[in-house]
Amino acid sequence: MKEAYPIIMSKGKEYIIVYVPDFDANTQGKTVAEAMEMARDLIGILGIDMQDDNKELPKATAIEDVHSDNGVVTLVDIDFDEYRKKNEMRSVRKNCTIPSWLNFEAEKNNINFSAVLQEALIEKLRISV
Repeated sequence: MKEAYPIIMSKGKEYIIVYVPDFDANTQGKTVAEAMEMARDLIGILGIDMQDDNKELPKATAIEDVHSDNGVVTLVDIDFDEYRKKNEMRSVRKNCTIPSWLNFEAEKNNINFSAVLQEALIEKLRISV
């Protein structure tokens, strides 16, 4: 799911402070580009955490409805599915069964079962990595 959330960037003493109103969260960066990237990362982390908890993601507020007296209002885009693919690399254990003769042949040929399963699932699901 791709979305564009408004952010408010304001100059701090050493950093550019970023407020993400739809998530009621703050981050910062040394440059404008870094501040925007940190905002995207913050939204991504909070968003996939909410998805994992079966919570609904906040709707993006229209940029014209966000106002700031001391900062710049702009948008940061995020694709939650892509963010998850690029950043969530934790492994999960799966148990599967195969015929013993196939297990014997695979082990004899030093086949990595996890790698084969990953490759097969990526191919079967038509996922590009």
